[in-house]
Formats: sequence, structure tokens, C-alpha cells
Amino acid sequence: MPRQVYPLRVLGMGLGGLPLAAVLYESGAPAATWAWLGFTALLWPQLALWLALRSRHPHRAEVRNLLFDSALAGMWVPLMHFNLLPSVLLVTLTTVDKISTGIPRLWLQSLPVMLAGAVLGSVATGLAFQPATSMAVILACLPVLLIHTVAVSLAANRLIGRIREQNRELDRLQRVDALTGLSGRRHWQQQAEAALHRHREEAAPAVLLMVDIDRFKDINDQYGHASGDDVLRMAAGILRRRLGEHDSAGRFGGDEFAVVLAGAGRDDAVAVAEGMRRDVEAAALALPHMAGLRCSVSIGVAAADAGHASVRDWLEAADAALYAAKHAGRNRVVAAILPRA
Repeated sequence: MPRQVYPLRVLGMGLGGLPLAAVLYESGAPAATWAWLGFTALLWPQLALWLALRSRHPHRAEVRNLLFDSALAGMWVPLMHFNLLPSVLLVTLTTVDKISTGIPRLWLQSLPVMLAGAVLGSVATGLAFQPATSMAVILACLPVLLIHTVAVSLAANRLIGRIREQNRELDRLQRVDALTGLSGRRHWQQQAEAALHRHREEAAPAVLLMVDIDRFKDINDQYGHASGDDVLRMAAGILRRRLGEHDSAGRFGGDEFAVVLAGAGRDDAVAVAEGMRRDVEAAALALPHMAGLRCSVSIGVAAADAGHASVRDWLEAADAALYAAKHAGRNRVVAAILPRA
């Protein structure tokens, strides 16, 4: 945070020093006030960065620096004898800076600090009041009004862009299983719901496959979890290669995958499932660091049916077929029995 705030503070304090200098020149300010202007516009931005970076808690230190910015702004209002335009501009831009940080309630916390600075400045000046703003001071206000405002807006836009990119990445992580590259469970269920909806509305065929790696716990115990992950990635790659353009595969559990074949009939889906089963059985033998591995999958097949009121019902039908495949000896495909018409 300190390094992000630093260039904006340098710009704001430097440009803000122009109307302050114009007012001080017109009012014949003493040398001490000019020295304080030098500190505010030139030295303070450097000191603020140094204080924040050397702190054990840079974020907290920068928050203190931001509050001190407000104290300085408040102090300069009476030091300028309440010259109207630069006073309003200084208070407004300083408060906007607090809002643009995104730190909750910081701008509210800054208001009493700014008031305290104004009280301190009033003690130093005896509450001299000269609100009229000359044309020279108006012109001196333009750089900070234009340049600093645009700079803060650009910084806010960059922040919004980073947040948008992070949201896209978060959405991608929610949609994709990091280990296998298949859809995550939530995203896959959305695809399954869409396929079931099309079946109800348009009688579009769809088939659900539940794929389970046989004796996966034994693989983990014998070869280790890293090798188990290799098996999961291998199986996921095979499923992906067997998918059509409109099909969807997702990791459903630890060693379980779910596949929706959109537009496929029951017999076609069984053929696809058999291809997956054969490919896994053949590919497992080719893993060089897992000599002697015997890996297979059991697959339950369930076609979408009018009796499926929800994806859960559809999953239960495919899961029952998967259980039958396991019970029959594993490494096989079993299709759910279609209900009688």
C-alpha cells in the first residue's frame, strides 16, 4: 500500500503547493509559514514513505500517514486565512483521497483529525479571515484540480481492473478442478441441470455417466498420494478425449467423475463408456513409475428420463448402475434399466 500511495501523495502535495504558495505570496506570509509549506509539499511525501516502509506494519503506518495528510489539509485552511477556493479544494480532494483507498470508514475517521488540524492552524493565525480568491489563486488551483483528479481516477480504474481480473480467476477456479482440469462439481451440476431441462422441454436425449476408479484407496496406499494424483489426471485426460463438443465432464468426488453426454442415446453412451473403460485399462499399464499397476474404472450409465424430477434423481439412477458394476466385479459398464412405459 505505501508504494501505491506514494506517487499520488507526491503529485497531490506538489500540485497542492501551488495555490498555497499563491495565497501565501499575496498575503505576505512569514518565513515560518513558507517553511511549513516546503515541508508539506516536498518533504512530507518522502518522510511518509520512509515511515511506512520501516514500520513492522506498513499498512497501519500508511493509514496513520493518510490521517496526517488530513491534519495537514485542515491546518492549511486557517493558514491561508480561509481563502475560499483553495480551502474547499484542499478539504474536498483530501477527503476523496481517503475514499479512493477503499479502506472502510477511513474518510469518516479523517474528519475529526482534519478539524483538529484546523483548530491548531487557527491558533497560529489568530483566525484571520480573508475568503476572497483572486484570479492568480484560481489559476494556481487548476493543476491540482485537473491533474490530481485524473491521476486518482486512473489509479482507481487500475484497481477496478485488478479486482475484475481476480474475480475472473476466482470464477475460473470455481468452474475448473485444479488437479484434473475438468469442471468443478458445482459448474458440472449446472451443465447437468441444463441438459435435463432441454430433455424436459425439447425431448433432447442426454445420458449421465458416473465413473469411479476401482480400488483407488489401494493405489494411494501402495504407490502414494502423488501417484494417485497421476492416476486421476490420466483418467481425466481419457474422459476429456472421449467427449463431444457439447458434452461435459467434472470431478464429482475424490476418485469419482460425472459425465453428461448431450444428444446421445443410451446405446451410444454405453459405447462411449466402454471406450473410456478400455482406454483407462490400457493407459494405466504405461505409467513408468507405477510398474505392475492394475487400474480400471467402473461406469454407471443412466439416460435422462421423464421420471427424473431433478439432477439428484438422475445422479441416483447413474449411481445405482455404478454400484451394480462394482458389485458385478468392477472394470465394467452397467446401464440403468429403463422404466417400463
